[in-house]
Amino acid sequence: MHNIIVIGLNHRTCPVEIREKLSIAPDDLSRQSNRLKSAPSVEECVIVSTCNRIETIALVDNAVLGEQSVIDFLSSLSGLETSAFVEHLYVHKGLAAVRHLFEVAAGLDSMILGETQILGQVKEAYMVGLHAGSVGTVLDSLFRRAVTAAKRAHTETELSQHAVSVSYAAVQLAKRIFEQLRDKTVLIIGAGKMSELTAKHMRASGAERVLVTNRTYERAVELAKNFDGQALPLDLLQIGLREADIVISSTGSADYVVTRSQVVEVMKQRRNRPLFLVDIAVPRDLDPAIARLGNVYLYDIDDLEGVVAVNVEERMREADKARLVLGEELVAFEQWFTEQGAVPVIAALRAKGSQVQSSVMQSLVNKLPDLTERERKIIEKHTMSIVNQLLREPVHILKEIVGESDANVQLAIAARLFGLEAEGLRKTSVLTEATASEDAKHSNRGAEKTSESTRSSKNVWGDVRIGQAMGTP
Repeated sequence: MHNIIVIGLNHRTCPVEIREKLSIAPDDLSRQSNRLKSAPSVEECVIVSTCNRIETIALVDNAVLGEQSVIDFLSSLSGLETSAFVEHLYVHKGLAAVRHLFEVAAGLDSMILGETQILGQVKEAYMVGLHAGSVGTVLDSLFRRAVTAAKRAHTETELSQHAVSVSYAAVQLAKRIFEQLRDKTVLIIGAGKMSELTAKHMRASGAERVLVTNRTYERAVELAKNFDGQALPLDLLQIGLREADIVISSTGSADYVVTRSQVVEVMKQRRNRPLFLVDIAVPRDLDPAIARLGNVYLYDIDDLEGVVAVNVEERMREADKARLVLGEELVAFEQWFTEQGAVPVIAALRAKGSQVQSSVMQSLVNKLPDLTERERKIIEKHTMSIVNQLLREPVHILKEIVGESDANVQLAIAARLFGLEAEGLRKTSVLTEATASEDAKHSNRGAEKTSESTRSSKNVWGDVRIGQAMGTP
């Protein structure tokens, strides 16, 4: 399994001025995948390119040569000398590579822990490679397993259920008050990026109508168009407060934009209907005294960041649970991969069994020409059943053999014992003791860099710098 390698860089290991030179446009990803696949030693490959990372996942026939081919590809892609980016690269091999891919797909390696956008990007990269012809049997199975693992990590834990951005934390708080936002009206005061993003999340969560007011009316009109909403002149703010269920404010005003007396008057007109206000501005836009009014819920930036801090801790706890789920899928893929070493021998053995059965049937038909069609089918069925029963135990043993250190020798003996063709049987992908020790070596190096919480778990998620791994067989 050490011939599966991941080489890449991300937002934690590399500055954006280098990442941008290595990024690949979506419409060029297919061509670049074919370029990498044609490199020496590379048998299969997938390239994941996002704003925060570029990673190559490859199956190579020689770990050292394949690693160098990937580095040369990245140099050619970026126009940079290897020395300009090699210190920022990381490499994973074997089980560590599989673990890393699973973790990336599940959002455990993302800037925002547990985000789900990366899963779609990993799936898209896999599909591009599949259509480009750079994905073969091994990476096809690996990426299918990675997608399954990531989906399980999100559905079987609460990894993505806790808001970890200020804008989405506002949505979470609003849902505590209104339960659902389907028929709610949102008022945006100010046209800042944060208030726009918060309104976008509100709308995505079901908010029906968006009103926008701003000191510059033209900017309010422009922002309202983004939400199919309605712009209001700032002097009609009181009308907006009366109609809105949710108010998001982020202006550059030095004074309060909404005062306690304004809200008192508005609540009378609203017949005490609940009002949820989010003040994202610093200095604050909304008079803190508003919070003391009945049926009025006011949160400022510190309140939201407090929610985010608590949620980040929750996600970190859920991440440990997610790693257990990924570990189960890792074991399943390792078993599948290990068994592939016996596939050529098993296929040849079954083909020979079928050939023997067919030869016996032909001999019987020649010697017993008066057999009816029904009798032929009965004899054929039973002779095939004899072959299958005879092969069941040998096939089971062959699958077990590939996990042993001398698997190639035992498979060769089995092939000779059954008189199988030697051609094509020697090139088998087996998990030897050397491979296992190499995976352990990489994982142990990565474990030194993990946090105390990660070290306390039973799963080791290796991270090996390429500077350490260069020249490692």
